[in-house]
Amino acid sequence: MTDFHIFVRFRSVVCVLILIVCSSLAIDMSKFKKCEDSSFCKRNQAIPLGQSPYSVVPGSIKFSDSAIDVQIINSKTNVVLSLQVIVLQHNTVRFKINEINPIHPRYEVQDVLVKQPSHSSYEKVKETDDQVHVKFNNNGLIITMRPLRLDFLIDNQIAVSVNSKGLMNFEHYQARKASDSLLGSLFSYFSSEKKDEEPEKSSEEDENNEEEPKDEEENAEEDSKEDEPKEEEEQSWEESFHEHKDSRPKGPSSVGLDISFLGFDNVYGIPEHADSLALKSTMGKEPYRLFNLDVFEYDLNNGMALYGSIPYMLAHSVNKTVGVFWLNAAETWIDISTEDAKKNMLDSLMSYFSAEENSQQIDTHWMSESGIIDVFVMLGPKPHDVFQQYAALTGPATLPPMFAIAYHQCRWNYNDQDDVISVDANFDKHDIPYDVLWLDIEHTDGKRYMTWDTHKFPNPEEMQNKLAAKGRRMVTIVDPHIKRDDDYHIHREASSKGYYVKNKDGGDYEGWCWPGSSSWIDFFNPEVRDWWASKFALDQYKGSTPTLSVWNDMNEMSVFNGPEITMHKDAVHYGGWENRDVHNLYGFYNQMSTYNGLKRRSSDKERPFVLSRAFFAGTQRYGAIWTGDNIAEWSHLKMSLPMMLTLGVTGMQFSGADVGGFFQNPDGELLVRWYQTGAYLPFFRAHAHLDTKRREPWLFEDKYKNLMREAIRHRYALLPFWYTLFHEASQSGSPVVAPLWVEYPEDKTTFTMEDQYLLGRDLLIKPVTTQGQATLDVYLPDKDQLWYDLPGNKFHLGGQTIHVATPLNMIPVFQRGGSIIPRKERIRRCSSLMTDDPYTLAVALNKKGEAEGKLYMDDGISFDYQKGKYEYREITFKRGKLESKTLDPSAHYETKSWLERIVILGMSQNPSQIVVTDKDGSKKRQLEHEHDPASYRLTIKKPAVNMAEDWNIVLYA
Repeated sequence: MTDFHIFVRFRSVVCVLILIVCSSLAIDMSKFKKCEDSSFCKRNQAIPLGQSPYSVVPGSIKFSDSAIDVQIINSKTNVVLSLQVIVLQHNTVRFKINEINPIHPRYEVQDVLVKQPSHSSYEKVKETDDQVHVKFNNNGLIITMRPLRLDFLIDNQIAVSVNSKGLMNFEHYQARKASDSLLGSLFSYFSSEKKDEEPEKSSEEDENNEEEPKDEEENAEEDSKEDEPKEEEEQSWEESFHEHKDSRPKGPSSVGLDISFLGFDNVYGIPEHADSLALKSTMGKEPYRLFNLDVFEYDLNNGMALYGSIPYMLAHSVNKTVGVFWLNAAETWIDISTEDAKKNMLDSLMSYFSAEENSQQIDTHWMSESGIIDVFVMLGPKPHDVFQQYAALTGPATLPPMFAIAYHQCRWNYNDQDDVISVDANFDKHDIPYDVLWLDIEHTDGKRYMTWDTHKFPNPEEMQNKLAAKGRRMVTIVDPHIKRDDDYHIHREASSKGYYVKNKDGGDYEGWCWPGSSSWIDFFNPEVRDWWASKFALDQYKGSTPTLSVWNDMNEMSVFNGPEITMHKDAVHYGGWENRDVHNLYGFYNQMSTYNGLKRRSSDKERPFVLSRAFFAGTQRYGAIWTGDNIAEWSHLKMSLPMMLTLGVTGMQFSGADVGGFFQNPDGELLVRWYQTGAYLPFFRAHAHLDTKRREPWLFEDKYKNLMREAIRHRYALLPFWYTLFHEASQSGSPVVAPLWVEYPEDKTTFTMEDQYLLGRDLLIKPVTTQGQATLDVYLPDKDQLWYDLPGNKFHLGGQTIHVATPLNMIPVFQRGGSIIPRKERIRRCSSLMTDDPYTLAVALNKKGEAEGKLYMDDGISFDYQKGKYEYREITFKRGKLESKTLDPSAHYETKSWLERIVILGMSQNPSQIVVTDKDGSKKRQLEHEHDPASYRLTIKKPAVNMAEDWNIVLYA
């Protein structure tokens, strides 16, 4: 080995060690941009209110069956843009604004929409020199000419107004002037010279000098800056952040637009942020930022960018719900403010809008660095309508395999093959079920993904097969940064084929990540995506087996020595698109490619499971995500709830937070409370940092271990219910886990509630997220509703807040009266061994003595359900009869599962007899039962009917 190679390897090791050390420290906010550090954000924020230069070119409006085409002109620049408004099905309108003949193409997001949206017709109601008014369904649209404004109406009330504040901005591409180029270079040079000359102050010196007056040189510099025209920075085609320079070769190209929601109480969405469910006003604060970044130990209660971006916002009030989807993959900032709706509306629109007393208007300002303005307005009017409308655009969540919604065990890292076998054996020894064991980066040969450290894992196939023989599976991490090593086959192929992202000069982009010097696969190229998918074949990924699933991490793209720990914006992807245009889509394409690879590996027979850290709109079609590098603190446990709920209402149904916290060491109480919470969230995985203490449940004293086991067993008992909810989400786009306002849209008490939530619509959960919390207040909605505490010893009327005890062995869980929940009470070591086990039905009666529920069944792993091999059944209890019937007569699924027990809550009378009748009505049997009058509980024993067949059970008085 040459001295050079030794030096390179030494630097690689040092780089990794530095990152490990840094990851154990609090976040350094100076590493990440604020709006003032982003010239396009500052420019857009500086646009004055109510002075929009954009108006419709007279005579340019053209009407067709479903679209309205318009030309708009900027009176300051005389640049003409195209505006197209398209009426779509499902009460949705799309509008696009673009340059007509740009000197460079502007990026339009690809592959996120599940298909080309279906158009719908409209009726032109009125056209004058000032306005055009059209109607579709019960909705309407008003286009105002001067200045341009779009107003979307529901039942003749304006719900969404676009450019009513006059903040629209579309920076058209311009040719670079030689003087601008020279001035920008000189400005950057002298700025960097001055920065280099100034010694760096310690934090202690900063504190000591905080109140000192600035010296004359600093004052003079600030005065001169104030005198300089703002155009100097705007015309500069280069921008620096710390030591990094962005060449911005095409110049300023940002787009911005204000979108107001009239008569709404709150807005939600635009994940990912560690912030409240109901979004906060940003006036006087930083805007919310969407820019996928690798953030260690992220800060709470602010709008800083995190790992994923979904530029989709919902607004809700007691009367209506709407959504806005901003289809742009560039860095985006969003300001939010509120004001009185009546006072703000212009007189010319008052005939179309009748605001409620004290109704609120929420104004949002969307600013993206590049791309076009491409916006979908979804007009609901109910929450589930908006979920369906968004799913029609980006697709509903894919139906995961059964094992994926069970419990996962992970840490960075399980040391070797013996450690894996030992951990697996200990789960059995301590009678704790789990389905999937995970391996982080240390399992690889020197951080070369799709390889194995042959000393630590000499027989990876044998290891996986041992797990598979017990019904369990394994996940390995496969990141998109590739070690630059000519002996590494992935690098050798990617380099020779030109499959890497390029730098601004055309060479392979290089940066530092876990392996040291790395390059990044260019997933924007369809050929590259196909190649990447082929690498998961068993003969390509040596040591893999058909039961191995995949985890895509670091795919924001994380670049340790890059600006904001990510890739330079002037890096170039397939098609010549700069990273600034497409940045937020990288993880989306990475997960898509991996998903397709695993699907191809099984010859399209098995549903893949892929976890991704980065995400975008549409990611829900390819698997799960999690909330990244959280901390073992009560505050992070508490914050996981609004983060999950926000992801749920924006289409990302399959999400979770690392149980126990990734960083630091939880004590027994915190870990128990985290397991109790995680058991009622969609993705249930324990994970921990390399430097943390081992924290498998059996390493804690019995009082904690037993409670963690109990929480996991609760999850397994409810797997039939979870699986049914995931099926319904895959059809409708509705959340699996939802805030209470989704099901109780007229109850204002629920609008900002984020510490309790609904699983489906039938279970209400309020986790304990505060240390030593011995009691909790729980709000039960709907005064006409009954709520049964589980395990069903008491029931309560809705429409009130109740005080409940929360000893360490429980969190408040309530079943809605009128619901039937399918369960499996025979808990085995993993979900696959429970496939043919019998069911228990938990029936909670409403005030009428009725209940209903649904059950979805298939084989839990294959795509055969798409061929009709499933059962989707409705189970009802009315007038003393429990009945099961199919919801889809064309579907069929055979199962050995039978009905073992029925527990009816709220049954005051003891039936004289209970008779079951099979599917053809010819066989009748009398069933044993027990009635507890103190708890109003009736237990019916062994009906023994097949769960995939029609049957009824009659209770006689």
